[in-house]
Amino acid sequence: MMSLLDVLAERSGSVSLKELAQATSLHPSTAHRILNDMVIGRFVDRGEQAGSYRLGMRLLELGNLVKARLSVREAAIEPMRELHRRTGQTVNLSVRQGDEIVYIERSYSERSGMQVVRAIGGRAVLHLTSSGKLFLAYDDARVVRSYATRTGLAGHTRNSITDPVRLERELAQVRARGFARDNEELEPGVRCIAAAIRDDSGMIVAGLSLSAPSERMQDAWIEDLLETTARISKSLGHDGKPTPIASTK
Repeated sequence: MMSLLDVLAERSGSVSLKELAQATSLHPSTAHRILNDMVIGRFVDRGEQAGSYRLGMRLLELGNLVKARLSVREAAIEPMRELHRRTGQTVNLSVRQGDEIVYIERSYSERSGMQVVRAIGGRAVLHLTSSGKLFLAYDDARVVRSYATRTGLAGHTRNSITDPVRLERELAQVRARGFARDNEELEPGVRCIAAAIRDDSGMIVAGLSLSAPSERMQDAWIEDLLETTARISKSLGHDGKPTPIASTK
């Protein structure tokens, strides 16, 4: 499959099955079977000529996702360091992947007084994290209910939100406040606040959160957090206008 994609990437137009088989040293029937599977997955499209193939739109979609995630990390890293210097607390950058968030960058130091509980590349379900709630808050209500059914809203601590009605109330508060909280819902003794980073289309592309030991969390940091996410969003082309709730996800 990788060899076929490499050959298709080298050519500007459609490539015949015969050429693909020769270039990859695959038997034509084997190449045909693999290409058919890739057509179903939209990684490859059929060309104008019968028996020819070209790269599919799914690769463009995936490439745009990677580009967006790389761009948001580049735009966020210096503002994250500044926010950490102002607050002395751990700053986390995360993106959504399905029913989870993935941590892609972090700014912290020993003086934050908190052991890092999720390493870069670590994952957590949406409803247990402040950043995850940001993404859920702007999903259509039907999508949120589907998420609740699919995940069962499993909890990690006694503060975890495991009831769909309570989750809906929490998400309404997120929309009203413009930021989200995690009150020891993922890890005992750790509280977080998060605000959304948006791109030029107004869509949420990442969440930026401050994590601190529960007794040290300060509401005074909310303004600093919102200013930081606004700055990052502006660098990604966001005009600051509110975005309606998504009908699909």
